[in-house]
Amino acid sequence: MGTGNFTDEFKRDAVAQITERGYPAKEVSKRLGVSTHSLYAWKRKFAKAVLSESEKDAEIRRLKRELARVSEERDILKKGEPVSAIGPRTVASAYFARDAK
Repeated sequence: MGTGNFTDEFKRDAVAQITERGYPAKEVSKRLGVSTHSLYAWKRKFAKAVLSESEKDAEIRRLKRELARVSEERDILKKGEPVSAIGPRTVASAYFARDAK
């Protein structure tokens, strides 16, 4: 394998092929022309912390709850009349008049 100075971007991309795309380190090192030892050293330096399965599951549940909330808010806004058609003061007065009854 050749010697050379590689940029941090190149190293991060090489590490991403192993950690994110799931390619074997031996295959990546052969394709890129670097030693597997260098790849593993770059992996220690640049790899993002891998979330455990329970952390991933918790994040997925949180994102699904957030998506449901935002979708519900969007649907509520779709059903209502546009504020610009009524005017902001009319909307506010109608709101407070309804609550005063």
